[in-house]
Amino acid sequence: MVQRLHLVFGGELTDPAKNVFRNVDEIDIVGIFPNYKSAYDAWKQAAQRTVDDAHVRYFIAHLHRLRDEETEASSTEELEH
Repeated sequence: MVQRLHLVFGGELTDPAKNVFRNVDEIDIVGIFPNYKSAYDAWKQAAQRTVDDAHVRYFIAHLHRLRDEETEASSTEELEH
């Protein structure tokens, strides 16, 4: 079975026209969700809570796209720790 994980996160941006967070230490991690629908529902709820603040934006990251299961290791796994 293929897992399609999605991360929902957001926070205050430096400029509403750019996707640069004002303070990465204050990013709101809403959660990781097993499918797009549940991620979308969480994103929508978070976005609606902050609708009056143009500098706050939430995003859905498709975590399953970050890892190619066909390769032995992703580029981040190859880095020395």
